[in-house]
Amino acid sequence: MTTQNRGQFSSRLGFVLAAAGAAVGLGNIWGFPTQAAQHGGGAFLLVYLILVFALAYPVLVAELLIGRHGQANSVRSLMALGQKKLAVFTGLAGIFTVCLILSFYAIVAGWLLSYLLGAGLRLGGLDAAAKWSEHFGFVRNTLFTLVFMAMTAFVVSRGVSQGLENWSKRLMPMLFALLLALIGFMLTREGAAEGLARYLTPDLSALGDPALLLSATGQAFFSLGLGVGAMMVYGSYLKADSNLPKLALSVTLVDTSVAFLAGLLILPAMYAAQNLGVQIHGSDGNLVSSSTLVFDLLPALFAKLGALGPWVALAFFLLMGIAAITSSINILELPVSFVAEETRLSRAQATWLIGAGVSLLALAILWQFDRLFGLVISVSTQYLQPFVGLLLCVFTGWVWHRHRCLEALAEGSSTLATSGVLRFWRWYVKWVCPLLIAALLAQSFR
Repeated sequence: MTTQNRGQFSSRLGFVLAAAGAAVGLGNIWGFPTQAAQHGGGAFLLVYLILVFALAYPVLVAELLIGRHGQANSVRSLMALGQKKLAVFTGLAGIFTVCLILSFYAIVAGWLLSYLLGAGLRLGGLDAAAKWSEHFGFVRNTLFTLVFMAMTAFVVSRGVSQGLENWSKRLMPMLFALLLALIGFMLTREGAAEGLARYLTPDLSALGDPALLLSATGQAFFSLGLGVGAMMVYGSYLKADSNLPKLALSVTLVDTSVAFLAGLLILPAMYAAQNLGVQIHGSDGNLVSSSTLVFDLLPALFAKLGALGPWVALAFFLLMGIAAITSSINILELPVSFVAEETRLSRAQATWLIGAGVSLLALAILWQFDRLFGLVISVSTQYLQPFVGLLLCVFTGWVWHRHRCLEALAEGSSTLATSGVLRFWRWYVKWVCPLLIAALLAQSFR
């Protein structure tokens, strides 16, 4: 194992923006709003907010705590708690899972880059080139997947302060500015008010629907990037006197704010599109979501906006691209930190090696797209991610010695050290969080 300098976040703001950027992914923007609309609007929002702080926040604190305590990659940090064989299995399972996630994430992010380029080409009057950039095909998909992976690897290779933190400080303010500007524009479109009402008006009868609870639980857990140990690595770059509960709260609030604001953009945009004759419901009667929303419905809306269309498209796909890159650098950091610390490779060498491996996996998925794309998404996010998240809760609540765990959490907060909050948090992570995650996992097998 190497003893190279691991680096640290230079400021509280830098960590919050980096961790929030990691949590703010594509699911927040294209998944959360339509889930809310389909499960009772404001009722879903209420349940989601409760579960963010009842499930996601305690688990986020746990992941950050394990990382800060271990001051090492995810495998070493877990080994420091005990049960070394289980620690190695859990850590490597998390690394394997994020490599699978990044392989399909890079493909989707590549599509976003291609549409971003297409919008720019249309502004330059190059419509034929724009059509190629927006046309689904193996060559286009391969090119932009590799471009996105190269961008991600470049940032990660720069290290913690100059890479993860520095770029997050640049990109996150841009994300908020673009999001607010697009919200302001969309709310002025005819039909937007109907989408806003669909999003915010609570259907209290939906509160008794088990589908709402499961959907909100999954969204709350996955929206913070939990369950694979990626946040654990970010925690390992924190100073020993960092107030983890406060930092985790800041990250949770930023992530939740982006998800809420995304609803103010996406639902009004969808109903504005419907007002212009665009079909916004799928064959099952539900609102379209995910890739259909981003690559079919919204481009159809932009095409009907006249001269403003390419500018709005440019801003939207830039927003999505920023959300993708801030998440992907966190995903890649997990395996890179392990390889860099467990081998003689430098951080840069480890980054480009892992990046190349994930790129090859992504190309294999593209080669057998119909067979592998959906399968990889399902295996990694529905089964492996909650399974590893369950194991991480087991480590915090059952493997880590109670006194040492509470002592570690109290570092950086003198008020916590004398309160009963610590004991309640550990009990909660030990019993309640595993049950909630187990319910998610069980739902995946139904």
